[in-house]
Amino acid sequence: ATMAATAKPDGYTFAQMPDAVYRVSLMQKSPWDPEKDFTYIIGLYSYAFGLVVPADSQFKSWKDIVAFAKANPGKLNFATPGAATSLHMGMERLIRESGIKLTHVPFKGSLEANTAVAGGHVNMGASGSSTKPLVDAGKIRVIQMWTNKRTKSFPDIPTLREEGFAFDVDSPVGLAGPKGMDPKIVAKIHDAFKKALDDQPSLDVLAKFDMNVAYKSTNEYKAYISDTIKSEKEILEAIGLARKD
Repeated sequence: ATMAATAKPDGYTFAQMPDAVYRVSLMQKSPWDPEKDFTYIIGLYSYAFGLVVPADSQFKSWKDIVAFAKANPGKLNFATPGAATSLHMGMERLIRESGIKLTHVPFKGSLEANTAVAGGHVNMGASGSSTKPLVDAGKIRVIQMWTNKRTKSFPDIPTLREEGFAFDVDSPVGLAGPKGMDPKIVAKIHDAFKKALDDQPSLDVLAKFDMNVAYKSTNEYKAYISDTIKSEKEILEAIGLARKD
């Protein structure tokens, strides 16, 4: 990101932009401003996230969890691969919009978090497609997907939107270059990657790794970044992880 922000805006240097790039600037000082120092080019793909519980859990749906949490404040916890990860942020937003309180248990990566869920050491976990082997082995269950539509891996599992929420949690990735890029150059790069994104070989690779097409035009991607920064700043402030200055 630093390289993309400081390079000449000639179209020869641009970077893949996971959401952690702009989140870090909300938590600590960074050498660039995610809204001012980049030219956002195109949104490309996203990861499939969801909510999992131990195989023998009493909870069959998010509705079950909400009902229990309201009747038993402070009794439930959830695992994530770490504090301020996309999965943690998504879970905190889901909790806030559901009006409940759950205790966060951060682990050092998805492997530890998924193992804790499978072993019943936590009540639930926010996870990605890395849980599929454990699901197939009957050790955990997926009860909710956070993608904008149902996935091929878990076609019977409802999405957030199906359950009444107006957002997705999918850690989208796109491309951005330094500020001040010529719109004609931006359009040329956008069109080239859009064409590649629409090709079947690209779609096959995304499907293989349980990723979804998350195309956003240049203007849509810029607006998405701005909106996401605002919403994540609110969450980080609420959970005490926002930068103080």
